[in-house]
Amino acid sequence: MNETHPLYKDVVNALNTVMDPELGRSITELKMVESIDIDDDSRVKVHILLTTPACPLKARFTSDVTEAVGAIDGVSGVEVTMGAMNPEQRDSLRNRLQGIPNDIPFAREDNLTQVIAIASGKGGVGKSSLTVNLACALAEQGFNVGLIDADIYGHSVPDLMGIAEDDGPTSIEGMELILPVEAHGIKMMSIGMMKPSRDQVVAWRGPVVDRAVSQFLSEVFWGDLDFLLIDLPPGTGDIAIGLGQKLPNAEVIVVTTPQHAATEVAERAGTMAAMLTQRVIGVVENMSYLETTCPHCSKSHRVDVFGSGGGSLIAANLSSRLGYDVPLLAEIPLEPQVRMAGDEGKPFVIQDRSHPAAQAVWALAQRLGTRKRNLAGTRLKLDLN
Repeated sequence: MNETHPLYKDVVNALNTVMDPELGRSITELKMVESIDIDDDSRVKVHILLTTPACPLKARFTSDVTEAVGAIDGVSGVEVTMGAMNPEQRDSLRNRLQGIPNDIPFAREDNLTQVIAIASGKGGVGKSSLTVNLACALAEQGFNVGLIDADIYGHSVPDLMGIAEDDGPTSIEGMELILPVEAHGIKMMSIGMMKPSRDQVVAWRGPVVDRAVSQFLSEVFWGDLDFLLIDLPPGTGDIAIGLGQKLPNAEVIVVTTPQHAATEVAERAGTMAAMLTQRVIGVVENMSYLETTCPHCSKSHRVDVFGSGGGSLIAANLSSRLGYDVPLLAEIPLEPQVRMAGDEGKPFVIQDRSHPAAQAVWALAQRLGTRKRNLAGTRLKLDLN
């Protein structure tokens, strides 16, 4: 490399702006630039190392490098040549991106991503819909958000997010890294996007399911996330236990409906999280009430379709049981628009923010985005020597 050439630093700076479109990092940061040669006539030759010789992005790299370097004042021409990384270089790149194989980056002590698992005691409380719309609201507020659909048997995130049946995650050849699907500014993984067809049944035993969830955490290139939301299956089964063991520092939101008959099972989800050292940060009461216009007086009335007070009761009981404040974070009303948005695969929180349900989820996202993380119960590495 002609490091002493007057144009060399300008060329490096230009290459710093060329991004790998799959990994979202500059080719210099990824150490894909093997050499830079500048001849006496100020013609620049850049040799790029690809992860695989058959990389489909060759033309993209060539045009981006040519454009970036060619814009430098004084450069008379640009030539881009391509090679391929050897196995050691690919392993080094993978480790820089993701850490050692089978390592879960979100469980590291230096992890800055807020990992929040959305749990419920039973199905049918709108947990997945809440997770999807909360993720969208956080992304709309400028956060980098990832979403894992850990409900392996009852996965619904792909449909709620409008993911086409043929749109699934991709892998980077030779690196054992999976790239998540992106929609509405959110990176997502769900077993529903990896099946040959949506109607195929997932008939797996516990160990296989646990392995799939582990792959979502350790073999997917999530990049730098502010939030990772995990849509848990209902109840306190193997997946919830396994995730609690893999992510002991994750936080949990418990979702319930208002009727008191649902409170006991919802409390179990929160208690299970606490047993696994995860902190319960609050309760969300979904389908809290229906706002309707009376046909007789033309006034708006609140109708408690499923009763009332369940969310507050769970929050109070968990606060007492766990020994710290577990607040009622939000009461989300029951609205036909929510159901229609789910059927259409268009999250309601980004369709029309004027609806009360969207406003409630938006306010919840703002509350999560501005809070200070409580370190109570967090495992800290202390050196007493």
